[in-house]
Amino acid sequence: MANQEVSYLENQELLVNNGKTYLLTKRLIDIVGSSFGIILLGFLFIIIAILIKIEDPKGAILFSQKRVGLNGKEFKMYKFRSMISNAEEKLQELLKHNEVSGAMFKMKDDPRITKIGKFIRKTSIDELPQLFNVLKGDMSLVGPRPPLPREVAVYSDYDKQRLLVTPGCTGLWQVSGRNSVGFEEMVELDLQYIRERSFIYDLKIILKTVLVLFGSKDAF
Repeated sequence: MANQEVSYLENQELLVNNGKTYLLTKRLIDIVGSSFGIILLGFLFIIIAILIKIEDPKGAILFSQKRVGLNGKEFKMYKFRSMISNAEEKLQELLKHNEVSGAMFKMKDDPRITKIGKFIRKTSIDELPQLFNVLKGDMSLVGPRPPLPREVAVYSDYDKQRLLVTPGCTGLWQVSGRNSVGFEEMVELDLQYIRERSFIYDLKIILKTVLVLFGSKDAF
């Protein structure tokens, strides 16, 4: 792969060149943006929580999952629960139905997904609690998606370059095809973002995310 000529250390050098001003500005935007989002969407949070409880009173409203962030540091990422309570237990028997390549699992007609879960996944509403992760500093509004530890376990050194920056709620991969894009393509898109990221680039990705958020056929 031609792009793999860019080494791990070369990307680290590129990150240093981003500069402190950009990183400080990015963090400020993350704090303001996530705070505003939480306040603005508070009523929607309540409605979704009620619907989740109506369908499955015994299950939790929020789902937390261990993810890998900046420099390999693990953290708990939050989502609205969109699956049955024992979803993780049933994963092994579904791995053979994986519909994407590489170190990820995606299944369009995943039987573990609840009725309300299908709706909030289709509209990406299930991702909204990650605004709290952004506020905490575990994530950014824009960046590579945080992988699962089991995915990172099979990463090559080249793939691990995704972990050189703070992971994001949205990114170049998400607005470039999302689940229709394979693992290797996702890595290339993430590394492209890492090399080229800037305030204007982040803003363009956020605006494009808003445009494609609802009704995306690739959201599963």
